[in-house]
Amino acid sequence: MIASLRGRLTASDADGLVIDVGGVGLRVHATRAAATAAGGSPHDVALHTHLVVREDALSLYGFASAEERALFLALMGVGGVGPKLALAVLSTLSPEQVRRAIAADDVALLATAPGVGRRLAQRMVVDLRDALGATVPTTIAGGATATSSPGDAFYEARDALVLLGYSVAEAEGGLAGSAGRAEDRVRHALAALGARA
Repeated sequence: MIASLRGRLTASDADGLVIDVGGVGLRVHATRAAATAAGGSPHDVALHTHLVVREDALSLYGFASAEERALFLALMGVGGVGPKLALAVLSTLSPEQVRRAIAADDVALLATAPGVGRRLAQRMVVDLRDALGATVPTTIAGGATATSSPGDAFYEARDALVLLGYSVAEAEGGLAGSAGRAEDRVRHALAALGARA
């Protein structure tokens, strides 16, 4: 198997990245984080990879970190989740968000990934809770902390923002760095989201 690669980025398009490794251009289907990292250093790209072997194709998938690759493999172990869908999940949500969503039964967050409906998100939670639940980080983006309880201030604030018309992903982004009661978090998020508009 190809566990990692290092080379020069020669092309980037909707189908992924083309990385020149010793004169051979390898097509790599990459997560958003991996594509961003590769675009930032076109002279020396290093990616964690996983080779998916099918009867009619060999497909190489690239990741910004070993944790992304481990979650990719875990997601592919869920019935109904293939490599493209696992890649879509990890391109939409950070590894921390995926782990937190699974630990907190946060089906709504998992369902924000393209191609993931509520039923599949519920299956992900059920199938991966035991495997990933014990190692869930409690720090969310921006340094704020969140417990695994869906009833805590973070989730209350996120639900309030969704009711106001924001997507789950927008609400999560706006809440990054927030702390305190749900009302305080909502105020923080509205200010942050307004500043981006």
